[in-house]
Amino acid sequence: MFQNSLLGWFSIDMGIDLGTCNTLVCVRGRGIVLNEPSVVAVKKGTNRVMENGNAVGLVAKEMLGKTPGTISAIRPLQDGVIADFDITEAMLSYFIRKVHGRRSFVRPRVVIAVPSGITAVEKRAVYNSAERAGARRVYLVPEPMAAAIGAGLPVAEPRASMILDIGGGTTEVAILSLADISTCESIRIAGDDMDEAIIGYMRRTYNMMVGPQTAERIKIQIGSAAPLQQELTMEVRGRDMISGLPRKTIVSSEEIREALKEPIGLIVEAVVRVLEKAEPELAADLVETGVCMAGGGALLRGLDTVISQTVGLSVRVADDPLTCVARGTSIFLENLNAWKATLESDEDDF
Repeated sequence: MFQNSLLGWFSIDMGIDLGTCNTLVCVRGRGIVLNEPSVVAVKKGTNRVMENGNAVGLVAKEMLGKTPGTISAIRPLQDGVIADFDITEAMLSYFIRKVHGRRSFVRPRVVIAVPSGITAVEKRAVYNSAERAGARRVYLVPEPMAAAIGAGLPVAEPRASMILDIGGGTTEVAILSLADISTCESIRIAGDDMDEAIIGYMRRTYNMMVGPQTAERIKIQIGSAAPLQQELTMEVRGRDMISGLPRKTIVSSEEIREALKEPIGLIVEAVVRVLEKAEPELAADLVETGVCMAGGGALLRGLDTVISQTVGLSVRVADDPLTCVARGTSIFLENLNAWKATLESDEDDF
């Protein structure tokens, strides 16, 4: 007990939003201190991170789709869970060292947000990766709970709060009350699937191959779920599938809206299913409180309108939706002793 108390004086405890697209790290009392892509550059055919040790995050993302034959830029998380254990460990280790500085003799306590639908095996992978990366103690919090707290919803009160968190790999829909999740659903349809839908549309309609980064730019710049007052256009560059040569074309927001219909429809269906499973009293509360959207997908133009028209509830986008989950883990850190009983840990805190 004394040793852990002593370590606590020197350790920088941190909360981590371990996302498919981006990893955010926050520190107690300082807020978000790191926000980098969940990408690692490795030697091809191995799990060895590039020699300079800095080929993680922003540097590695710039390599996506542009690497020579000897290098692979890898996203070690797929659909919100760890797909490559060793590379995730290397990435976490880099981020923890970057935040913790040179104090390698002390190991931080870490709160990590994970999708609500992951399996026990997937949770074990998160524990092991974080501990081997340098964490002293690991606590897991469901992403919808972290997102709701980060968005400022009154989750501890005896009334319903509903959160829709659309990340890169998963979409979390949950109704919360009395500091717990009443009803939730986690689907592996999210921002990455929107990008894939755009890639597929460009291939079918224009015989053009575009990469994930280009598809993401299209989604951000002209993507929408509902008609816009003024429709947008964008010049897109890629490789012609017939000639094999580079070329460019102009696409419109109407076309991208059509491309995004399927993933958006699946997300809306998940929201409807959660509402159908809600207890009557909680459903009654939602008539007044509505739905709060978080995550990068919440920024898609018109998505709040489409959901509101479908379910008949008011829908609002949280302030700074990209950081809601990370801010939620920060609040858990600030009140770790109070929340500890509600968090999952691989061992009791001595």
